[in-house]
Amino acid sequence: MSQLAQWRKQNWVRIGTDGSIKGPCGTSKDKKNPDRCLPKRKALSLTKSERASTARKKKAAGAKGKTVVANTSRAKVRTK
Repeated sequence: MSQLAQWRKQNWVRIGTDGSIKGPCGTSKDKKNPDRCLPKRKALSLTKSERASTARKKKAAGAKGKTVVANTSRAKVRTK
């Protein structure tokens, strides 16, 4: 299975800076500095504070113009 097919099966969700799951990935209102997205399974495996931490890291770097921001170590998505 291709990586794109695997990605589509993972059901990615959007994470708010408060650590809550906000809905499907790609639905952020702020297109210049979007919210963090994670596979739903990964998002649910993290605590609310861990989700908030990775989301805040993305928002802070995005405010400085960065487009690609690495996850925190706990939120890293492992590919098979």
